[in-house]
Amino acid sequence: MEVHMKLFVSEGNPNCLKVLAALEVTGVTCDVQYVNHDERVVPFLSRPAVPVLLLPSGTQLFSSNAICRYLFEVSGRDSNDLCNQWLEWEATDLQPALLQAFHTALLQTKEVDVFTPLQGPLNYLDQSLRKGTTPYLTGEVVSVADVVLWAALYPILSDSSLSVGEQKSVKTWFDRSTAVHGLESAAQKVLQGKGLQGMKSYMQKQPAPQSSQCRDTQLCNSNPVEGEEGERVVSEQEMEEAAFIWSKGLSVCTAPDRKHPILPQEGKRNLLVTSALPYVNNVPHLGNIIGCVLSADVFSRYSRLRGWNILYLCGTDEYGTATENKAREEGLTPQQICDKYHVIHADIYKWFQIDFDYFGRTTTEKQTEIAQDIFWQLHKHGFLVEDTVEQLRCENCQRFLADRFVEGTCPYCSYLEARGDQCDKCGRLINAVELREPQCKVCTQTPVIRSSKHLFLDLPKLEAPLEQWLEKSTSTGDWTANAKQITRSWLRDGLKPRCITRDLKWGTPVPHPDFKEKVFYVWFDAPIGYVSITANYTDKWEKWWKNPNQVELYNFMAKDNVPFHSVVFPCSLLGAQDNYTLVSHLIATEYLNYEDTKFSKSRGVGVFGDMAMDTGIPSDVWRFYLLYVRPEGQDSAFSWADMATKNNSELLNNLGNFINRAGMFVTKFFEGCVPAMELQQEDKKLLALVGWELQQYIQLMDKVKIRDSLKHILNVSRHGNQYIQVNEPWKKIKGGDADRQRAGTVTGVSVNIACLLSVMLFPYMPTVSQTIRDQLNTPQSCINTMMQGTGTFVCVLSAGHRIGTVSPLFQKLEVDQIEALKKRFSGQQNAQNAASSQPTAVPAAAAAAAAAGVETVDAVDPQKAKQAVAEQGEKVRALKAQKADKAVITAEVAKLLDLKKQLAAAEGKSPEPAPRKGNK
Repeated sequence: MEVHMKLFVSEGNPNCLKVLAALEVTGVTCDVQYVNHDERVVPFLSRPAVPVLLLPSGTQLFSSNAICRYLFEVSGRDSNDLCNQWLEWEATDLQPALLQAFHTALLQTKEVDVFTPLQGPLNYLDQSLRKGTTPYLTGEVVSVADVVLWAALYPILSDSSLSVGEQKSVKTWFDRSTAVHGLESAAQKVLQGKGLQGMKSYMQKQPAPQSSQCRDTQLCNSNPVEGEEGERVVSEQEMEEAAFIWSKGLSVCTAPDRKHPILPQEGKRNLLVTSALPYVNNVPHLGNIIGCVLSADVFSRYSRLRGWNILYLCGTDEYGTATENKAREEGLTPQQICDKYHVIHADIYKWFQIDFDYFGRTTTEKQTEIAQDIFWQLHKHGFLVEDTVEQLRCENCQRFLADRFVEGTCPYCSYLEARGDQCDKCGRLINAVELREPQCKVCTQTPVIRSSKHLFLDLPKLEAPLEQWLEKSTSTGDWTANAKQITRSWLRDGLKPRCITRDLKWGTPVPHPDFKEKVFYVWFDAPIGYVSITANYTDKWEKWWKNPNQVELYNFMAKDNVPFHSVVFPCSLLGAQDNYTLVSHLIATEYLNYEDTKFSKSRGVGVFGDMAMDTGIPSDVWRFYLLYVRPEGQDSAFSWADMATKNNSELLNNLGNFINRAGMFVTKFFEGCVPAMELQQEDKKLLALVGWELQQYIQLMDKVKIRDSLKHILNVSRHGNQYIQVNEPWKKIKGGDADRQRAGTVTGVSVNIACLLSVMLFPYMPTVSQTIRDQLNTPQSCINTMMQGTGTFVCVLSAGHRIGTVSPLFQKLEVDQIEALKKRFSGQQNAQNAASSQPTAVPAAAAAAAAAGVETVDAVDPQKAKQAVAEQGEKVRALKAQKADKAVITAEVAKLLDLKKQLAAAEGKSPEPAPRKGNK
């Protein structure tokens, strides 16, 4: 395809290798001009930037990844969501580590240390390639993601003197990509055949990167800012504009009080924000909290700062088999279980300062009324079909088994622990009766197949309107990449009718006379909870839920909930044909793991909401760290050591240190009153830098990039600390009039930056934010002024303003404190307690099992035996999920089988021989 474009590149620049490689692979016609590293091809940028692609329209692209993506699109090869995820990972995780490696190898002459900062990213890439089933990152052919990652890694991986180490899959992929026509020649053009050394002159002109935080145990916990470019170059015009905005001072606008009920308003941006309804049968862990309620809370608080009209709702999801089972375990009725855990959830969220406008529940009359109304609308419009289905029934438990209570071998990929509705490994939807070797998860018995008549939502009939709506919503709204990808994977093979009824007692009753003994399936019923919770909040709920032209609906959730919010629930509402508001922005996180494993309540592993309250660590610090490691682009992990590091370095030494010093200078040197300020160029430069950080923060938060926005808050305090260190007001205050005036200006500017930080921090750390404003005696209107438009950094605390009492904001987390907490939540205590409660005398069979290294249970206590089987089963699942060594898994499976034999003996049954898997 002939397109007249011009590409500016420079020799030795690794970013130019990316674009030349993309040019070679795509075959796009383009003039290439070589320039010096420091040539200003784009005049309005604050520092030189190459490569640059000049389009026929006059538009200039100066992000290497954006240029590569554009070249592929021009050649007719659009990027899919997986491509975009890899490009984001390359920019935020791989590039900072590469810059550190290049700097080490070329400017510190320490080639042996090159791979140290790269170990985390390379391990992640290697694991992804090992799990994949295609030769390239996103499919059978080279994509833009392959070209960008290949070019980024080429200077390192092509150097024969450097060993890749254990990442064999990376080496295989790299060699395969190198053989693609045109890639090697692009590398020769940029590096002149010198490999890594060909970049030396380029790297000598680059600012030294900050030390990379990418480590194997903290791969995804590193902040994207770490390792990026040095300080921005600020133009004279930017400085003068920043000084002019600063001089405007506070505007008179004040934030309106929240008056309930909150309803949509004409002429305002009306946001309806929901977080996935937490299931009521257990205590939420940190992953549940960051994935749903905390992320939505941060965005809701931010939205209020922006002056948007927002209603934030959530509640407990209370119907279904899991509630019945929990009630049986605790000897309570399902309603009593719901009442108990609803309070537990509400208390936990209150402690985490989740600021719901209303926190409801699904076991209400409104839920029954609205769910049944939607049901009848679907029935009237012909979107329900009847069918007789075969179901698994556990004769031992005397009940049909819901999907989550049956487990077996996937019929498609042979994964051993597929659920009754979906395989977590291959992602395929499954009917429970298709599972091989199914087991009841309650009692481990083998269920039998029985027939039952059910109602289905006719998804194929709704597929066309669904796709039409999705096209609009995903293109105009802010859907995360994983939400788009998961939704498209469901649509790829065509939708199938989905059962909406269940043979249970605890649920919303089906109103149809032929199905009066059944209840609605929880995933038809639960999302309707958003609507019924709103109806319990206000009788004018239809102004939110039947008002798609005036209301934007934001759904927050973890990625496993995406299909039900992007396909199943929208189909229910589309089929009802009642002008329902559908989701505009679907925000899904990846998973948060605990250290190197998964959260497990039964094994005592991980921090759950009620436990966090007892650690002595303030909820604001928990909020900060969870948001710092929020799994936005890929899975991340909670780490005690990393939490202590981030608290002590970012909160205590960076943020808290700056704010405390700024306030103390006012108190100590100026008798508690903000001094007069006479701005010099250095001050105006700082105002411009801080103003830019505020603008970036707002742009990212508008797009719900919560973790990425946080880095700009920390950058502001970094700028402030550097400003104080360079100007040394504690010395200048002892000098002559000019020095004293300079000390006053630096102090006044610093304390105003502290004021800005209190506003930016409010969505993340509301208590700390309020404490800062109390200490500085800040006017309330500063909040709205700062957040106007694209961001307005004004002088809030003018000369003569009297501040309050200043005190430290944060405390250090000590090593022994963290080690004790880590041990407490590692599951070791549970194991020790179990060991200490072992009987002194055991039956012969149990003694033999113990000799084989198997945890034994009392043969006369079937309840203990069941518990031991359940705990060992969870341990095996966790090891498999972690891809543990095969020998370790085999040993633990053997223990599980022995425990099952003990259970059978305890129940007076003859243990069946273990099935032979994989033998022919």
